[in-house]
Amino acid sequence: MIARSLDTTIPKISPLDGAAMAQARARQDILTKPRGSLGRLEELSVWLAGVTANPLPQIRHKLIVTAAADHGVGVSAYPQEVTAQMVGNFLGGGAAINVLARQVGARIVVVDAGVAGETPAVGLASKPVARGTADMSQGPAMSRSQALACLEAGVEVIKAEMAKGADIVGVGDMGIANTTAASAITAAFTGLPPRAVTGRGTGVDDDGLRRKVAVIEGALAVNRPDPGDALDVLAKVGGFEIGFLAGVMLAAAGARRPVVLDGFITGAAALIGCGLCPRLGRYLLASHLSVEPGHQAVLDRLQLRPLLDLGMRLGEGTGAALGIFLVEAAGRCLAEMGTFAEAGVSQRRAEEASLPTTGE
Repeated sequence: MIARSLDTTIPKISPLDGAAMAQARARQDILTKPRGSLGRLEELSVWLAGVTANPLPQIRHKLIVTAAADHGVGVSAYPQEVTAQMVGNFLGGGAAINVLARQVGARIVVVDAGVAGETPAVGLASKPVARGTADMSQGPAMSRSQALACLEAGVEVIKAEMAKGADIVGVGDMGIANTTAASAITAAFTGLPPRAVTGRGTGVDDDGLRRKVAVIEGALAVNRPDPGDALDVLAKVGGFEIGFLAGVMLAAAGARRPVVLDGFITGAAALIGCGLCPRLGRYLLASHLSVEPGHQAVLDRLQLRPLLDLGMRLGEGTGAALGIFLVEAAGRCLAEMGTFAEAGVSQRRAEEASLPTTGE
């Protein structure tokens, strides 16, 4: 049974607002440009109108939630203590996500969802369910009650942030070995073999990649996660930061906020969230395509098309920051461009209205 806050949050996730989308689309058609010439920016603006139920949506308060946690199993080129060290780096403003968030004007909330090492006491949202998950190659990564707890923590944190005015939410992650959990989740939901959805993560060599695939195969065999029960998948082969971010997504969608995904790990969290509530998928935007091979499988499952393909695989919310910039740009074009009538610009001749236009 879903816990109380999720039980009240999930029913609030409603279909996109068709009337707002129709008004936004109609306005796009009379702005001073050939119809469709802004490509996916036009699509984004119409989607944003549907998410927010506002035909002229505006993005003012941009938020990125970066959740960190450790894992009891995994193959990584870096030691586990890097997770806690990077949390300190986030709080000090020295990580890539800090640079990109400053560039796009987004605020970052850094969350300890289950870091094994000691984390700073100041500036951190501390919501650890435990100090890292258990070894999923030997049994469940967490109990079912712990899985619920990390989802609930995500709901709690994002509701508080939305009360402060956040109107778009980007999600990011940090956790040494979390690509192992993400690959296991992806294999469980898609039915693809682990070797097809497992990459090198932080940069393991060929032997490391073979060990990683074997660990995931073993974890799936030992735990037998049920893809029809998203909570079961999270508990058996997931991570605390993954569950936390799934809770963030559900609560944001329930409040009609757009959610911008980062890469593979946040995609795995989206699989959990959509498993709990398929309507969530309408509120998600894929910022980019990670080079992790499992990410394409995740996006195919979620039926999402990434905005960018920059060869990125860092996480932290870096792709989400870039996606937020594009969403804001799309909304601004819709709201701030003049119409043909307002600008005194002649529209296309009626006899040519059915011809395709490139704008060049």
